[in-house]
Amino acid sequence: MSPVLRIATEEWRWLRRDRVAVLGLALVLLLTAVSIFHAAEQREALAAERARRQGQVDKAFEASPDRHPHRMVHYGHFVFRPLNPLAAFDSGVDAQTGHTLFLEGHRQNSANFSEARQSTLLLRFGQLTPAFVLQVLAPLVLVFAGHAMLAREREAGTLRQLLAQGVRPAQIVQGKLLALAGLAVVPLLPAWLALAWMALATPASALLACVLAAGYTLWLALWVLGTVCVSAWLKQARSALVALLAVWAVGVMLLPRLAAEWAAAERPLPTRVETDIAIARELAALGDSHDAKDPYYATFRARTLAQYGVSRVEDLPLNYKGLVAMEGERLTSELFVKYAAAGFAQQEAQLQAVDRFAPLAPVLALRRLSMAAAGTDLAAYRSFLEQGERHRYQLVQALNRLQAEKLTLATDRSSRDDRIGAAHWHDLAQFQFEPAPARQALHAAAPAAAVLLLWLAALAGALALATRRIAQVMR
Repeated sequence: MSPVLRIATEEWRWLRRDRVAVLGLALVLLLTAVSIFHAAEQREALAAERARRQGQVDKAFEASPDRHPHRMVHYGHFVFRPLNPLAAFDSGVDAQTGHTLFLEGHRQNSANFSEARQSTLLLRFGQLTPAFVLQVLAPLVLVFAGHAMLAREREAGTLRQLLAQGVRPAQIVQGKLLALAGLAVVPLLPAWLALAWMALATPASALLACVLAAGYTLWLALWVLGTVCVSAWLKQARSALVALLAVWAVGVMLLPRLAAEWAAAERPLPTRVETDIAIARELAALGDSHDAKDPYYATFRARTLAQYGVSRVEDLPLNYKGLVAMEGERLTSELFVKYAAAGFAQQEAQLQAVDRFAPLAPVLALRRLSMAAAGTDLAAYRSFLEQGERHRYQLVQALNRLQAEKLTLATDRSSRDDRIGAAHWHDLAQFQFEPAPARQALHAAAPAAAVLLLWLAALAGALALATRRIAQVMR
């Protein structure tokens, strides 16, 4: 047996006698397994519920009686955000963002009914997901299990004995790394199996599942290297434990929170009320379609009459009220898109401000990579809202077009002839969400992966220096 493997075997034997290490490892393994089953079951239940609700509102829309098309515009419709299959691994921002959009004319609504607002305080504190266990709890177990690996040998005097027997310092360090890496595989193994199952049994991208697996493997590799490195540099196991716990508390718990608070204070977002007031002011400046003397719509009327070569709106081949409704919706929708894009640009600026702390707290980079691969980041949420807005605009304009083409100006809202058949509502409100391609998620995850790799290289260099220092001190 090679010295490296022998040292690792002896370390595993020692850890089996350490009740704290065994209990911590068993607990994190149990939490990983429970979180996987719980998150998968919750995701399936939520996906089934949203699909059922979507089917109900689609049938309700199509079952509407004969109506005026513009009444259908205000009657509105609901669309529900489908869940990404990998959201069972990392829920990301899904629990805090809404999943239901109400689509209606002349207004762009925000997504409502987030899980955090409708659930208990426990969910608002944090969901038990595989991502949470691996990001927060697994490193803590590695710290308790590995903080004394080299410091203990130095305190007991066995390190000098190993060197005197001809074992090289690099072999000692490699054996300790192998032992701690074996412990890190314990919580990683069920996560790997869960991701493999998601890739095979669901429409999830196998490539993105592999990215998630690689990201969390790299994350725990950082803690394996860092724990052994600190244990190699410090002379006492107690000092190594305190130092590693301080790093965990600051880097995993404190800095991410401070980074988010600082970004929110540095680049505050306008409230919904402020945005609505700004939009209302611009809408008033655009023009009032109900005022025949409004300058903009007077120009629009003249342009429309010239386009069709007539002198009166009554002589138009289309219902003029429907044309006005289409023009008004076009103007307001452009305004909605502009403000929505500005809001998302501010949120992206906040994320970039948080990313500046990633070199100090690599867990921020891991979260970026994890949410991007799982399809639960801000970009995925934005995609849903933008696709929902495009669908809303197409739906409203289709109804306005029905008003322009199926009704005349004389009968529009002046008699019982202002209704059209219910058959026109069929297949009009169907919403098909298109998830982002895998390459987009990979592009978003690449900077985060680079930060993790740089940390890995830095820790490897520090451990190499510590290994050389062991040889020099023991001479």
